[in-house]
Amino acid sequence: MKEFTKGIFKENPLLRLALGLCPALAISTSLPNAIAMGLAATFVLVFSNTIVSLIRNFIPSRIRIPCYIVIIATFVVMVERFIKAFSPALEKQLGIYIPLIVVNCMILGRAEAFASKNSPVHSILDGLGMGLGFTLALCLIAFIRELVGAGTLWGINIIPGYDPAAIFILPAGALLTMGLLLGALKLKKKR
Repeated sequence: MKEFTKGIFKENPLLRLALGLCPALAISTSLPNAIAMGLAATFVLVFSNTIVSLIRNFIPSRIRIPCYIVIIATFVVMVERFIKAFSPALEKQLGIYIPLIVVNCMILGRAEAFASKNSPVHSILDGLGMGLGFTLALCLIAFIRELVGAGTLWGINIIPGYDPAAIFILPAGALLTMGLLLGALKLKKKR
């Protein structure tokens, strides 16, 4: 359980380690985008961690990073093709950020720091926990940005007559939201 829960709370990729910020800041304008990106990253994390853990003893140390990137890229292409086949509109929304999962430091970092040194079961739990933590953090950011920036949730107008603070939908709003969340977490930890 420790391997699973650490990614959700103690070592949350976005809110504690500040990893994977590019998709978090770009995609978190709405809850559907955040959930889709979170699920895509979770899929890639779990399966790349599993494969890296299974073959860790067979990869020469001098070529391990390129091997990890090939493994990660394989799963990213699978996710990208799946989204393109079943939801072209979502694929258009997520755009370049799905292929960029290949170079996401959160995923490569987990392969290098954890999966390459642990068993497949622990690596799967680590991938699930980190992926769930990433997804929950993305959803929290998207919830705030969509509600405050557009007055909607899941595209449905929640606050009739609300004059939205459009800055929250813009890139600056993503930085502002992240800063406020990180500050709140720091303050909570201090107390």
